[in-house]
Amino acid sequence: MSASVITVEKRENASQNLIIEPPGSLSLQGRIRVPGDKSISHRALMLGAIAEGETQISGLLLGEDPCSTASCFQAMGAEISELNTELVRVKGIGLGNLQEPVDVLNAGNSGTTIRLMLGLLASHAGRFFTVTGDSSLRSRPMSRVIKPLQQMGADIWGRKGNTLAPLAVQGKSLKPIHYNSPIASAQVKSCILLAGLTTEGKTTVTEPSLSRDHSERMLRAFGADLVTDPETNSVIITGPTQLYGQTVIVPGDISSAAFWLVAGAIVPDSELVIENVGVNPTRTGILEALAMMGANIQQENQREVAGEPVADLRVRSSRLQSCTISGDIIPRLIDEIPILAVAAVFAEGTTIIRDAAELRVKESDRIAVTAQQLNKMGAKVTELPDGMEITGGTFLSGAEVDSHTDHRIAMSLAIASLKASGQTIIQRAEAAAVSYPEFFTTLQQVCGDR
Repeated sequence: MSASVITVEKRENASQNLIIEPPGSLSLQGRIRVPGDKSISHRALMLGAIAEGETQISGLLLGEDPCSTASCFQAMGAEISELNTELVRVKGIGLGNLQEPVDVLNAGNSGTTIRLMLGLLASHAGRFFTVTGDSSLRSRPMSRVIKPLQQMGADIWGRKGNTLAPLAVQGKSLKPIHYNSPIASAQVKSCILLAGLTTEGKTTVTEPSLSRDHSERMLRAFGADLVTDPETNSVIITGPTQLYGQTVIVPGDISSAAFWLVAGAIVPDSELVIENVGVNPTRTGILEALAMMGANIQQENQREVAGEPVADLRVRSSRLQSCTISGDIIPRLIDEIPILAVAAVFAEGTTIIRDAAELRVKESDRIAVTAQQLNKMGAKVTELPDGMEITGGTFLSGAEVDSHTDHRIAMSLAIASLKASGQTIIQRAEAAAVSYPEFFTTLQQVCGDR
């Protein structure tokens, strides 16, 4: 190949522009290892920090979000070795023993860090904590976890009627509740379960539909007294309990694999194998949605690693068809909707995505930003209050687009630009490092850049 398909332009203010200009003959080939699952990485660090004994973690995601989690728990007394993908050692301090930090805890851009951690902070009686995040996180709603914690007796204060960070938490002895969550949210569920670890009695969370269950699997592995009722989408944790250090092997993140699944499906004559991907059934909505669209994806070498199902995913290019994505599948693919929108741009017919209003309060308003940026390239995406309507079969042209500092938007636009004519410039592309630090490097490799 005579010229690079992808180049990275570094700016004086530390931001990066990603410049992509694909040749007409581009095809994607290769085997890929995606970063460790972000959800599991967060939980392994948190549970290891509050368990008795040592937890060993391999395959940890080295993105900015897990680094924020590690930093917060180090500030509260946990000993965590240097983060790497080979082996991280966490020397836990035991449940209920988090120390008052001398400074404000900073969750960075990580909603998982702040929302799950609030359940632990609120239940540490007699200790005071303050927690904040970056400008994006400070604009994201916290009432969804604060309200149930307040029902348990928690004292939490924040901006705009205790709904926004920075937040101040005065730890207390909490009481158990049965919380009927109005939304299916793993963050809400996990926050309440973590608060229930030190609470006397049974704490129950019931959801309208099943959200990802990494917390339940890992809490049970660490020794928590936890049961699930699939018929009612309920989880019950009995406290107080104690956790014990474990060996955790983090599988590849299916949310990161989703970018390559769509890329391999839409770029002609492509074949990619994404190795060691977690295929927990509460996370495989992306596979089901792409199957509805006619994508050629096969699961190979299926196995179980540390309680989580894992497989290699082989994707070949195919002709995609439109579909409707809504209802109970949405909680199982909520993070993948921006890249699913890219797939829909290249599918025949009109794809409808509904019941995804949660996207409005992510790192960006992902409904608005996805529609705006893809439309700059010539797509036909119409915003709906809770989703998008995407007319497929349009031809994209290179344009100057913006990630809005949202990692999933940055990577979705990069994949869309592989099928656009001319040059695409993605502003603030460095946002990808939040969940996938090596994304650009891998993109260059599968495009044949050396």
